Amino acid sequence: MNNKFFQFLGLTKKAGKLIEGYNQCEEALSHRRGTLIIMSQESATNTKDKFKRFSIKNNIPLIEGVSNEVLGNCLGRAEINVLCVSDKRMSDKLLSLWNESNE
Repeated sequence: MNNKFFQFLGLTKKAGKLIEGYNQCEEALSHRRGTLIIMSQESATNTKDKFKRFSIKNNIPLIEGVSNEVLGNCLGRAEINVLCVSDKRMSDKLLSLWNESNE
């Protein structure tokens, strides 16, 4: 995994542009405040399906396949399954860092 991606994810949280958790992300996406969805590989099937539908319906990029422990550790938590970014520029930067690490 890309260390720069996780460092920037932590910076996004410090900037107050990261929404953490299922309920908060669901609310943000239903009010069209989310610009990027990040899901862990351990998320429940129904959770994955729901956020994939949000992604397709609202044309929001989706990153998945990261361990919930890795996501949690970079944010100062034990584990987390669903994250949402509320700033377009930060979302674009996170996507570019993610794509860089997966090439």
